[in-house]
Amino acid sequence: MSRIGGLLRRSFGVIKEHVGTDHFGNKYYWQPEQKTWTGRIVRAKRMVVAVNPTEFEYLEGNIPSEWDAWIRGRRKQPPSIEELVKNQHYREHIKGKAREVDERELALQAKEYEEGLVARPAQTIAKGHAAATSFGQPETSEEPVSTANTFQPGSWIPAAKK
Repeated sequence: MSRIGGLLRRSFGVIKEHVGTDHFGNKYYWQPEQKTWTGRIVRAKRMVVAVNPTEFEYLEGNIPSEWDAWIRGRRKQPPSIEELVKNQHYREHIKGKAREVDERELALQAKEYEEGLVARPAQTIAKGHAAATSFGQPETSEEPVSTANTFQPGSWIPAAKK
């Protein structure tokens, strides 16, 4: 068989075996260890032919985690269809549980705000931009300003209206 395989490799190039396809349409191949016509040994490889071959269109999650583990050699056998379906249902189940927990948490938080058990978070208003020269400097106002040590009752007189 090795002579026939060698003849095929020399004639048609590298032999790669189709292992599977995921639900995105990516195709996964296994290239067995081979000898070139010069006698050099090319080690076995695992590869994927992506549906979107351009790099800028690739998004994280375009390759399922089971196939990614097989490509990187973290598992010996490629994933079966049953395993992929089971894991997909499990992920959807976990996402549903997470949504339920978030909804319960928001309802409990709203109830605590209504009953006054928890103070609502303070809303901060940013005035100006940090790059502005006047950022962080006190604004001039007509409001009385004093400290505890120098305050004299009745010492402040409002400014006359213009």
